[in-house]
Amino acid sequence: MEPFKTLTSKTVVLPVENVDTDQIIPARFLKATSKVGLGSKLFADWRFEADGKPKNDFVLNKPEAAGAAILVAGDNFGCGSSREHAPWALVDHGFRAVISTSIADIFRNNSLKNGLIPVVVDKATHAKLLAAPGATLTISLEDKTLTLPDGTRASFPIDPFARYCLLNGVDELEFLLAEDAAIAAFEARR
Repeated sequence: MEPFKTLTSKTVVLPVENVDTDQIIPARFLKATSKVGLGSKLFADWRFEADGKPKNDFVLNKPEAAGAAILVAGDNFGCGSSREHAPWALVDHGFRAVISTSIADIFRNNSLKNGLIPVVVDKATHAKLLAAPGATLTISLEDKTLTLPDGTRASFPIDPFARYCLLNGVDELEFLLAEDAAIAAFEARR
């Protein structure tokens, strides 16, 4: 996993509340066992017509969305089933962070394990972000802060162990493997 310390990017705003994981990545795409290519299926039912043509009015299909690594979403993002494919699809599409006033627990945990930062902010900060699509923000995982274009800073909570893993670019297994000598020494003392 690539270490995450600071991200500066423009935003894509999807002001829809209660976006569930089936909307993020429809169930018919869950047969995939690889993360590669899932970004092309992200929000598939909202992004594409039945014949596969892009819907011009969907936010991710607009030219200004190209290259954005931060998704600003409505309240209760990632609710629904526990499919890990949802953060896989977001990351494969190029997102590194999702900002909302609330993010579903299982989705949040899956995101943290896959390099996608779930940023929960207060309603006032969220309202500013919803009103400014394409704004350039800076997310500092080191400081646990989000900086808006006007210089306003908002702090956000994050699990300390997940933060450590993300800052160091390791997943849980890599963390454990790095502790092999300490584990062996502990076992030898027992």
